[in-house]
Amino acid sequence: MLRLENIHKSFGDTEGLCGIDLTIDSHEVLALIGASGSGKSTLLRTINLLEQVDDGQIWLRGVDISDPAVKPDAVRARIGAVFQSYNLFPHLSVLDNVTLSSRHVHRMPAAEAEAHGMELLERVGLAAQAKSFPDRLSGGQQQRVAIVRAIAAKPELLLLDEITSALDPELVTEVLDLVRSLAADGTTIVMATHEMAFARDVADTVVFLDHGVIAESGSPAEVFGKPRETRTREFLARFLD
Repeated sequence: MLRLENIHKSFGDTEGLCGIDLTIDSHEVLALIGASGSGKSTLLRTINLLEQVDDGQIWLRGVDISDPAVKPDAVRARIGAVFQSYNLFPHLSVLDNVTLSSRHVHRMPAAEAEAHGMELLERVGLAAQAKSFPDRLSGGQQQRVAIVRAIAAKPELLLLDEITSALDPELVTEVLDLVRSLAADGTTIVMATHEMAFARDVADTVVFLDHGVIAESGSPAEVFGKPRETRTREFLARFLD
């Protein structure tokens, strides 16, 4: 599904990513863990072409999407992304937010887009809020709407960047339950998260980033249960017993 080869990205004199190599298979859930500033968000932004790489290549289903000749909007139409802030349009209803990409980017007929959007909102328990505006929703509800919007156009890949970091603790569970169900359905997901227990339970592969370098990667059992690197053990000691 996705292959990253020798990805480098700097911001001035600061190296954000230093030679990242990754392969993500279809239906795989890959969790990026690491301290703030380790490069998790930068990596996701390069995959979504919000940041242009300085060196290296990114391949999506065999196509080099990091080629400067590639149109970023065409790539982003194939990738769903949800960030820390909900980024919902405040002047649009929940349903209009959810169906916007389907109607205007993918040219789905309005009736079809709305029927699909209502199915998704029903699934996450928000059908009754379809005509409400985002400011009438709780943070957890807004983030669930943002996730529904990201998957409404049936993307090939879903990127999740610390989607629970702005939520009150009592709202985190409802958002993670939705991601858990998407993973169970076979959605290909790359997620940056500080929710270690969630990553351990849901991810197929865990990648520990440290100062822009992959310090360790493997299955959850390997990374959480028997980490090889001292840096990994020190990092995880802050989260896990």
